[in-house]
Amino acid sequence: MADAVDLTGWTHAYSGKVRDLYVPAEDPSGAAIFERYGDVVLVVASDRISAYDHVLSPGIPGKGVVLTQLSLWWFEQLAAIVPNHVVSTEVPAAVAGRAMICRRLTMFPVECVARGYLTGSGLVEYRTNGQVTGIPLPPGLVDGSRLPEPIFTPATKAEYGEHDENVPFAAVADLVGRDAAATLRDLTLAVYARAEQIARERGVILADTKLEFGTDPVTGQITLGDEVLTPDSSRFWPADEWEPGHAQPSFDKQYVRDWLTSDASGWDRAGDAEPPQLPAEVVARTRDRYLEAYQRITGSPLVVPEA
Repeated sequence: MADAVDLTGWTHAYSGKVRDLYVPAEDPSGAAIFERYGDVVLVVASDRISAYDHVLSPGIPGKGVVLTQLSLWWFEQLAAIVPNHVVSTEVPAAVAGRAMICRRLTMFPVECVARGYLTGSGLVEYRTNGQVTGIPLPPGLVDGSRLPEPIFTPATKAEYGEHDENVPFAAVADLVGRDAAATLRDLTLAVYARAEQIARERGVILADTKLEFGTDPVTGQITLGDEVLTPDSSRFWPADEWEPGHAQPSFDKQYVRDWLTSDASGWDRAGDAEPPQLPAEVVARTRDRYLEAYQRITGSPLVVPEA
């Protein structure tokens, strides 16, 4: 599912790298939706996959279903910690399984990242100055090292095609206010702690995750939005294969990133060319990783369409 579709009662409003957003249509069917749910959006997860700020082709069949169903599962697990934006899963048949009706939030312009392990951009920053977003870390850490305690390493949201920028807590406080920044930090770390425990009990390491929050205009509460704890927004590693000192095997889109930066792809990340088409084997193996992440974490298999 690569493009927006016509949905009775809904008007397409926005397409991101992965998701399409719809608002109630300006007709009787849309008015009925608004009367029933209030100010909502329909969030549809496509099968598109992105890496290094590029949307890749082809997509990963069934990926949008995995993202949506795993998010819904996590929202339930985290309900005692923070409210979420989901209002209903009674969605049009054309997007069944991959869509949620959600409260429209006033989103904070911050990516809320929690890290329990050192890898990715955090590792790059640590190798430069021994810190991650201004937080000093012990010497001698390597790729995959478990941190002494989880840390909050926020990033500013970038425009499409640009890179998110890791920033210190003080920058978030300047952006949204110190009280709101402290609440975002505390909620992010609380969500990570609970999710890390749940994943570990299932033999999965949650290395890091990215969350998004907004303010619910009805309740005034800071609310968890977007997706949550999926292979797109998190790094999941098999606990029995964890070995610090090198890149870890994963249940997320790291496999796609690794292929893109390998000699096999022939792509120069620093150049201007678009990434090449993903080979069928890369698509299939990425799909298998997403499905395995879902099954390992939830304990149940997920049946998704092949195409």
